[in-house]
Amino acid sequence: MKVSGIVFAFSAITIFAIQDAITRHLGPLYSPFFISMVRFWAFGAFVVILAARSPVGFRKAIATQHLGLQIWRSLLLVGQIFVSILSFAMVGLAQSQAIFMSAPLVVALLSVPLLGEKVGWRRWIAIIIGLFGVLIIINPFDANFSMLTLIPVGCCITFSLYSLYTRLAGRYDGAEVSLFYTGIVGLVVTSLIGPFFWETVGWADWGWLAALCITGISGHYCLIRALEVTEAVTVQTVTYLQLVYASLFGVLIFHETLTSHMVIGALIVVGAGVFTIWREHALKQRKGASSTEASLVGG
Repeated sequence: MKVSGIVFAFSAITIFAIQDAITRHLGPLYSPFFISMVRFWAFGAFVVILAARSPVGFRKAIATQHLGLQIWRSLLLVGQIFVSILSFAMVGLAQSQAIFMSAPLVVALLSVPLLGEKVGWRRWIAIIIGLFGVLIIINPFDANFSMLTLIPVGCCITFSLYSLYTRLAGRYDGAEVSLFYTGIVGLVVTSLIGPFFWETVGWADWGWLAALCITGISGHYCLIRALEVTEAVTVQTVTYLQLVYASLFGVLIFHETLTSHMVIGALIVVGAGVFTIWREHALKQRKGASSTEASLVGG
């Protein structure tokens, strides 16, 4: 594991946390359709530049074996970004991120019916415990419970579906191909809808929108660099740092309140999520070692 990979991973998570804080600021002021459109304008330009600079050439860099799947998973991400903007604006940064952190558990749960993957009893226990943690965060039996709290739940499910179909797309196309279609499909879809929600933007907020785009591009760049030199399981684990950032930004900047239910539930979700990630990684390593041994014996 290279130190540079850890640095890039921490940088990516820090930048994405800043992006979320900017989204939290802009969310109550402008339509999620408008904000999503501006984000995808920048992201679309980013993936085109990456594809154009690809060593294999632009055409090969965007060649896909399963166009329908690429479009579908990209649409899921567009929906997830739209709902996340709503969630930050209406529910809050800290509580939204606490629920978002259950995504690895939802991915493991849905991988069984959607991808036909097997989940052992240890991960099933972790999933159940983690989802119980989400229930504690939502606290539906509280007198002040609001149905708005279900918005981040919907966002988490949408992102989990996107992650699963991205994993499925990985069986046909490389990561750079999936990244390209994510940006282009998002650019096209939001550009068809966003103009109907165009709003007059002050100079200061254009600055925030520019910062939103810059953080998105730089965050993805750091994430790509991190995955080039560091195992994905390490990057996934570092992702939980985003919850710490969200809590700090939420409390210090947006004056959000961290309830005992949020803190306890978040700790349970993070613990279950980290276990699920590392358990899956261990099983993949064991499977890889078995395959290598079998090939050596066969040879």
